[in-house]
Amino acid sequence: MKSDIHPDYHEINIVMTDGTKFTTRSTWGKAGDTMTLDIDPKSHPAWTGGSARMLDAEGQVARFNKRFANLGIG
Repeated sequence: MKSDIHPDYHEINIVMTDGTKFTTRSTWGKAGDTMTLDIDPKSHPAWTGGSARMLDAEGQVARFNKRFANLGIG
């Protein structure tokens, strides 16, 4: 393996949006730096399921079905 081509892999501190902290290893920053997250699995709707709803504004599914009903599929 070639030497001096890999980034430094060291411990950093992570602060989640709710204030919880933990230590992990990363190539980000310098050893002992603190990364404060703006979005994390505890707060982002993609992970929490917040405001998940099917977007059928103004009957888009009905309009699609009406538009393509004559194709003979299904």
